[in-house]
Amino acid sequence: MGTEIAAVEETFKRLQSHKGVLGVLVLNADGISIRSTFDNDTTVQYAALVSQFTVKARGAVRQLDPDNELRFLRIRSKKHEIMIAPEFEKSREYYLVVVQDPAAE
Repeated sequence: MGTEIAAVEETFKRLQSHKGVLGVLVLNADGISIRSTFDNDTTVQYAALVSQFTVKARGAVRQLDPDNELRFLRIRSKKHEIMIAPEFEKSREYYLVVVQDPAAE
């Protein structure tokens, strides 16, 4: 368990070190933040909206092809780029979310 926590912390540090990254979140299946680099209000806002959006995107992929699965989602606007890497396992479901400034590329 300790090595898993260390690996998660290392991944967070590595992601945050990339140019333009504003924050990183890990959400559970209920859209609740397990770990975040944002302040509480921003975390709650991203968690609620990203989890709802990901569930809808997953449903759309499944409706188009029931044998297919959502692997990665990228949303880009003028101000931000949100990258979502969902992990759908039978026993666990997590979303890794990275928010960055696309102008910093």
